[in-house]
Amino acid sequence: MNKLWKFFQYGYLMVAFICVIEGIVRWNSDRERSYFFLAFAILITSVFFFKRHFRKKVEKRNNQNK
Repeated sequence: MNKLWKFFQYGYLMVAFICVIEGIVRWNSDRERSYFFLAFAILITSVFFFKRHFRKKVEKRNNQNK
């Protein structure tokens, strides 16, 4: 199960990358939507780092209990 979560964890980065690209593409045509995509990319990136930190913390705790 842990390997599956590690795989899905990088899905957050892929979505953030797509949002950054979309924000750059829309920059000249629709500035409000561009800000939305860029803010969403920042949010998703922070979720990635939070989840990664929490997963490593749980793995460390589980390894100490064995």
